[in-house]
Amino acid sequence: MKNKLSLFAVPYVIWMALLVVAPIVMVVIYAFTTADGGFSLSNFARMGTYAVIFTRSFKLALIATAICLLVGYPVAYAMAKEGPGFQRIASVLIMLPMWVNFLLRTYAWMSILEKNGLLNQLFSAMGLFDLINSVFGTNIQYFKMIGTSGAVVLGMVYNYLPFMILPIYSVIIKLDNSLLEAARDLGANSAGVFRKVILPLSLPGVLSGITMVFVPSVSTFAISRLLGGGTQMMLGDLIEQQFLGGAYNPHLGSAIALVMMVIVVVCMWVMNHFGEGEEQAVML
Repeated sequence: MKNKLSLFAVPYVIWMALLVVAPIVMVVIYAFTTADGGFSLSNFARMGTYAVIFTRSFKLALIATAICLLVGYPVAYAMAKEGPGFQRIASVLIMLPMWVNFLLRTYAWMSILEKNGLLNQLFSAMGLFDLINSVFGTNIQYFKMIGTSGAVVLGMVYNYLPFMILPIYSVIIKLDNSLLEAARDLGANSAGVFRKVILPLSLPGVLSGITMVFVPSVSTFAISRLLGGGTQMMLGDLIEQQFLGGAYNPHLGSAIALVMMVIVVVCMWVMNHFGEGEEQAVML
């Protein structure tokens, strides 16, 4: 039986070797070499030049992840407390935007946020600009929303929020009700039950959601390019520029990608280590 299972695993191992392991090895080789093939650390020495982009990428990714957590946890908790019918409908509504192409969803937000977009037209029809101009003596014709950090964060939250809601929901829905009843029998109120039982036990889902939102957010390039208007360059844009742009330098692009991967792995390890400590505290 084990031999048969091993045979079924062979295609998966080959797939992983070709599409996961081999590209990572190539990135490592390119990162530590120059165009002539010689070993060099010069690619990493240039990292300081892009400190602003590194800082912006992690800052916006952390903000988007925090917003997704603040919005996603209450939604997941409310879903888990409702009946099966409501849960099915809510799950479909959450997944529905993901059935549309990622770029189309982002382009839709461009038409909403641009200076002649739906929001500015709505504000103009409501007379909001006239009110502001009459009160403050300004001459505002539209709100600048596209090409800002806020637009990039909004795009991240919109696209990655389901990745926060669904893992948390899948954990909360499986919690043993007898634990909640025991906590209430011991005198805990609703807030105490949530703080001492539900929140710690749902931490694996929270950590999974944080990872699934933070990792694509910190490496995104389509959202930052389209909603950032080219003024909010992030690591994904910088890496793409080194491979596809006029400043073609795959060795520098690989070094940046490698550093980003190491930082992300360290962040994931810290979060998982924190989660294990919380789970052990709950068990005690």
